[in-house]
Amino acid sequence: MSEKREIVTIDGPSGVGKSTISRRVAAALGYTYLDTGAMYRAVAHSLQQLQIDLSDEQVVSSTLAALDLQLLPAAKEDGDVGVVVNGQDVSNAIRTSEMGMLASQVSAIPVVRKRLTEMQQAIGQAGKIVAEGRDTGTVVFPDACWKFFLEADPEERARRRKAQLRAAGQEVDAEELLAMIVKRDRDDQERTLAPLQKAEDAIVIDTTSIDIQEVCRKMLEFVQSKKTS
Repeated sequence: MSEKREIVTIDGPSGVGKSTISRRVAAALGYTYLDTGAMYRAVAHSLQQLQIDLSDEQVVSSTLAALDLQLLPAAKEDGDVGVVVNGQDVSNAIRTSEMGMLASQVSAIPVVRKRLTEMQQAIGQAGKIVAEGRDTGTVVFPDACWKFFLEADPEERARRRKAQLRAAGQEVDAEELLAMIVKRDRDDQERTLAPLQKAEDAIVIDTTSIDIQEVCRKMLEFVQSKKTS
């Protein structure tokens, strides 16, 4: 334990249940929940609103420097964290499928990755956080004590995402959503900078046919066993 920090990382592709599971695990442990994906979505939304050319890293960098990004506690249990950028609440605007795809592109920009990784590491400096994302166990917190990687079949992930968006009042085409998920997986896995991959010491859990409660139970059992060992 002396060489590791009291941090839980939960990585995996979109639609595997990372957000809900991370919130519940954090609540059960009394830790802070860090939604790194929301941070990339917020940056993506800001760059889109300002019509910034993503290939112009100098402009992207200067825009980032002026960005005041705040994560707020969820307004309700199992709800998404609140996100405020430069005083504007963008919590709902960043949760669309389109913004998820754009966030994947933005997260591959070196200057964005560097800046947000630094912000995330600063938040985790004191430990006792549950961080979820794509590379929290490999890049952001390689010294985390407990690492998990969640998986699920693309079709099941598309079904879950459609239900989530419908609950938020958004209608999407199931086939189009599945195609977007498959493309995003490929983009995340094949990119040069911080690709989606399992940490060598991560516990892998397939959530395709396991409910949220069972996944959380497995994780908490593992965390507690490591704490007492």
